[in-house]
Amino acid sequence: MHGYAEHKEAHLRRLRRIEGQVRGLQRMIEEDKYCIDVLTQISAATRALQAVSLALLDEHLRHCVTDAIAEGGENADAKVKEAADAIARLVRS
Repeated sequence: MHGYAEHKEAHLRRLRRIEGQVRGLQRMIEEDKYCIDVLTQISAATRALQAVSLALLDEHLRHCVTDAIAEGGENADAKVKEAADAIARLVRS
């Protein structure tokens, strides 16, 4: 079971809301809305995706990485590296 399983429905609700935001952005472009208004909405959608990312990362660290460290061995090292790589990708984005 994945670390996010307990909050899966909440994550899906948030992602559906973000999907609606992106559809709204498409409409704004189709309707030739003011550039700054579009950019403001893009910023809001980006922040919403970042919030989902941080929640998933937190759950991954608390569940998957913690369990792997408790077990020890190569799997623990691999999970820590995997988490560090994911954090690096999030920081770059």
